[in-house]
Amino acid sequence: MGYQSVFRQGVFNGQVVLITGGGSGIGRCTAHELASIGATVAIAGRDADKLATVKAEIEADGGKVSTHICDIRDEAQVIAMVDGVLAAHGRIDGLVNNAGGQYRQPLNKISSKGFEAVVRLNLFGGFMVMREVYNRWMEKNGGSIVNIIADIWNGWPNYAHSGAARGGMWTLTESASSEWAPAGVRVNCVAPGGIASSGFDTYEPDAQAEILKFPKTIPMQRYGNVAEMSGAIVYLLSPVASFITGTCIRVDGGAPNMRLCWNPPAEHDKSKPFPGFHLDEPPKLLTEGPKIKSSRG
Repeated sequence: MGYQSVFRQGVFNGQVVLITGGGSGIGRCTAHELASIGATVAIAGRDADKLATVKAEIEADGGKVSTHICDIRDEAQVIAMVDGVLAAHGRIDGLVNNAGGQYRQPLNKISSKGFEAVVRLNLFGGFMVMREVYNRWMEKNGGSIVNIIADIWNGWPNYAHSGAARGGMWTLTESASSEWAPAGVRVNCVAPGGIASSGFDTYEPDAQAEILKFPKTIPMQRYGNVAEMSGAIVYLLSPVASFITGTCIRVDGGAPNMRLCWNPPAEHDKSKPFPGFHLDEPPKLLTEGPKIKSSRG
């Protein structure tokens, strides 16, 4: 059994979609879904082994995929990556600006170097990919861009560096949606909340402990999964979203809607995940527990 997409087979036939951060998590899943419904996917990332694994998975399912090594924080690498995709496929119809990351740290403890690194990854890098895809292809040919941000609404304590960067990516999306509409380019965002993916396993023990508390604090009472994120991304790339630009789809189980007068919410099991991705596995955090914090002696 392959990917169980809700979108019809062939809807992306003849289209090429570039996905940054395509070697794991949300990017990997989105690449699988798009390939399963006809797209040729170009997956970019820093880890050649991860990209090769995803490429083999997609090709085993009959999909078309290419891999491109790129650190989006480096302008020369971004330009070379976009040129490489165009050389391989001759077009870029869609961009999923997914690469990113952060670490947990109180605002007053974030170093200048750490703040700059997170902003460069989550804002500046995404900007460069958008700009180069637009200038090199979409300005003359149209297309659709989906930027992945985060659950930044009402602030993001302990992740203020990433919240600032993702907030910048949101307003950048709104600006681009106006500036680039005359070229036939739509620009939107998807904002994930607590999505169970391999990203959970990259956090330090303190952050993992907080992640484990998450489901009880939101209306839907569970984590989301990568297929639920992918579905929102694919929708915004699809023809039915042709009148949608400058907006954001939240995939967060209602987390920002919580209020102190309704906290915690009543426990329930009525929200069922969508099991679309046939190769999805829960992160180790949810099956083996948090990492053990090393002692210093």
